[in-house]
Amino acid sequence: MARGGPRGGAFRRLPAGVRRALTFWRRSIQARVVASTVVLSVVVVGIVGWFLLQQTREGLLDHRVDAVLAEVGDEMTEARSRLAAASGVELDAASQQRELVEPIIVRGETRGFSVVLVGSVEDGVTGLDDGGAKFTAGLDLDSVPPSLLEHFGEVAPTAWSYTRLRAVDGDGDAVEGPGIAVGSQVKLPADDETYTLYFLFPLDEEEETLALVTRALLTAAALLVVMVAGMTWLVTRQVVTPIRMARKVAERLAAGRLQERLKVSGEDDLARLATSFNQMATNLQRQIRQLEELSRVQRRFVSDVSHELRTPLTTVRMAGDVLHDARGSFDPVTARAAELLQTELDRFETLLVDLLEISRFDAGAAVLDADDVNLVDVVHRVVESTRPLGERRDVQVVVRDPDHPCLAEADVRRVERIVRNLVTNAIDHAESGDVVITVAGDDHAAAVTVRDYGVGLAPGESAMVFNRFWRSDPARARTSGGTGLGLSISLEDTHLHGGWLQAWGRPGVGAQFRLTLPRRGGAALRRSPLPLVPEDAQEPVR
Repeated sequence: MARGGPRGGAFRRLPAGVRRALTFWRRSIQARVVASTVVLSVVVVGIVGWFLLQQTREGLLDHRVDAVLAEVGDEMTEARSRLAAASGVELDAASQQRELVEPIIVRGETRGFSVVLVGSVEDGVTGLDDGGAKFTAGLDLDSVPPSLLEHFGEVAPTAWSYTRLRAVDGDGDAVEGPGIAVGSQVKLPADDETYTLYFLFPLDEEEETLALVTRALLTAAALLVVMVAGMTWLVTRQVVTPIRMARKVAERLAAGRLQERLKVSGEDDLARLATSFNQMATNLQRQIRQLEELSRVQRRFVSDVSHELRTPLTTVRMAGDVLHDARGSFDPVTARAAELLQTELDRFETLLVDLLEISRFDAGAAVLDADDVNLVDVVHRVVESTRPLGERRDVQVVVRDPDHPCLAEADVRRVERIVRNLVTNAIDHAESGDVVITVAGDDHAAAVTVRDYGVGLAPGESAMVFNRFWRSDPARARTSGGTGLGLSISLEDTHLHGGWLQAWGRPGVGAQFRLTLPRRGGAALRRSPLPLVPEDAQEPVR
């Protein structure tokens, strides 16, 4: 019987390394616990790290903004003071603009900020592209954000915004980085018009500080995750190692090494578990030995009784034969008694033969006399020998065989006994209709199915039917004179060949038994040439 569905096929098509990894993942609880802990740790550390970075970034920027606004306020206060001191001097507007912006530009080059002066708000000269702007050398005027330009399109209070600073350094290389742009307005006494000053402060130090903090957090997070993974591995190892030892000991116990025990150290829960496991193993060992001894005694008893009964049975058989031969001179009642005696002696003798055969199986003394056997010939011989039984039961046995031999390396005597037991059992339970025997074979196996249309089997009885002396209906008479051991012996004969003997049945529909034998002795069976469920009893697909 083929096994493995689509998922199993897809798994087998994966690369060998992937299959090994998936198998290790399914079987190792330690790997799953460590991986789950690491994933959760990474998530938690990531969330905490992101929160800390956000708080650090906001703190740095807030502090820098406060410092920038304070410095801009000082610059604007000083500028207004200079303009107020120069108001009594005859200066034109252009000169006052230079007096205003040039000292700030010089201080900005020293302190690391840039300045842009944009012309009169009253004249509508507020854009950088309107001309007349004075600014720090090398500064790209696109560094002033459009939002600030729009804000100072008219007289407005001091405002600031984040921006990207673009400039050309002393070597002629373009540099770019984050910055803060602050705008403030001042009125020149010369023309009594309002001009806008834009102060551009870089955030290079804050960016470096934030990068340093980020690297420190990443390093700490990586070390923390590694430490958590290591501690988790150590903790789970302390728990998983005793479990693995218990699994290995349990496997050895299952293999029959009943003396295996767990090593107990300490007094913790795992040590108590090991102690309880060892106590359970000891009790199981004692009970198994008791059962083995009881089974041995029972087998010996059956074997001894079977042998011991043969001698008195032979004597009784001789006396019964004499009475049976002389029954013509008896009165009708005595003659009938002689016939019944002969019939029960035959049955008793068959039972003894079956018991002796069972005792040989139990003792492991059964051997095969293997040869190439044609199952078609075996089936026809069995049908011919059971024809009188079928005629008495008004049951016809039908054989469906191929037009070629179905060969298997087997013991012909045992195979014929298996088929005979199946056919007589089918005739005994057929009640009505025919018994159909089907023979088929392929390159790997040969099979025989025996189908009857009798009482069938209830759910669960398909496995019990091979038990010794088991009957589906104890009140039902055995018309074939069976002993109740035929199917048990057949199953043992089948196992001796390395084959399958299986049963299917449904109440009121009948039953079917299938014998499958490998073409070569010792070969493993994977499928049968014939289905176990007959085609006339297949469930409809819903």
